Amino acid sequence: MISTLSKILIAGLVLLSLSCKHHSDTQEYQSLAELRKLYASGDPTIWPNPNLDSSVVEGFEDIGHLPDVQHPANNPYSKEKADLGKKLFFDPRLSLSGQIACASCHNPELAWTDNITRSFGHDRQNGKRNAMTIMNAAFAHELFWDGRAKSLEDQARFPIADQVEMNEKLNIAVDKIDAVEGYKPLFENAFGTTEVSLERIQKAIATFERTVVSHTSKFDRFIDNRPDLFTDQEVLGLHLFRTKARCINCHNTGYFSDNQYHNDGQVLFGTKDEDFGRFIVTGDTADIGKFRTPTLREVARTGPWMHHGHFPSLRDVVEFYNLGNPQVVQKKYRGTPRDSLIPKVSPILQKLNLSREEMDALEAFMRTLSSGDTRIRTPELPK
Repeated sequence: MISTLSKILIAGLVLLSLSCKHHSDTQEYQSLAELRKLYASGDPTIWPNPNLDSSVVEGFEDIGHLPDVQHPANNPYSKEKADLGKKLFFDPRLSLSGQIACASCHNPELAWTDNITRSFGHDRQNGKRNAMTIMNAAFAHELFWDGRAKSLEDQARFPIADQVEMNEKLNIAVDKIDAVEGYKPLFENAFGTTEVSLERIQKAIATFERTVVSHTSKFDRFIDNRPDLFTDQEVLGLHLFRTKARCINCHNTGYFSDNQYHNDGQVLFGTKDEDFGRFIVTGDTADIGKFRTPTLREVARTGPWMHHGHFPSLRDVVEFYNLGNPQVVQKKYRGTPRDSLIPKVSPILQKLNLSREEMDALEAFMRTLSSGDTRIRTPELPK
């Protein structure tokens, strides 16, 4: 038998439990409402403190709007030069086969990538890495996953000469463009004379690529004092991005990239897809497995993801990072001469312990960084 006193105590505990739950729910709602207000202000100085690794604090710049595009002093912008660069970007005559253009792997209707694991090149050969979008490449300090190009001007020559991509000798590519009479007035308008050179081709393409910039995203509008634009889930995702999920450590600034190189655990050591990344460029063993941090702007549209394109969904990426980017290394390489080449995952990347609901929120926020489909008129090529 339960005594009357016991019944009273049990009833009291139940009421206390319900009261606490209601208080907790109210507090959570008030906290989310406050986060919405703070983040929508667009003023990072009043936002909650980001969860920063000690290695990132110096020189840190928070997320926000994209800045204005800066054109280099030795290649200033002109509409004529950008128009010429656009035509060259779409011109397959720069390739040996006459079938492959820059736009073959960077399709404007596919967020300026091709949405396949690895692009096809000359003779339908597969490239080694996933094609990065050229959207917002104007804000990249170096280009390609491994940073082998120091500028957009430098980058423009690599695909032409690459045997797996366009497979054309640079001097022959220049000669082919020079032989097209319709290009003469375009080069004159852009550079003052009809001379066609590799440098001018590079500068024109780079100038055009700097015009390929994201439109205003839902995130941009939200932080411009439009607090009702985000759902509760997206507000939570933004907060997690800067705090518990630690994404802000590498994906910062208005470009949503630190323009640095990190080992994210995807070297695929000892497999047919093994890729040492930045090390191939620098020869520094400290760079083994490091890849350039890609921008997260337009990220929902630029899959499949990672340098090898093995992640078919954004959720795959989020769950991998939630696990702390585990790097699998086959045991047969332990204690062998190759042992010294086994890379270490960046210490910035840690196990996050995000719940399912938190991962949902984080993904929802990242989708707000896309600005919609990009459609441009394919240019008529000179003859």
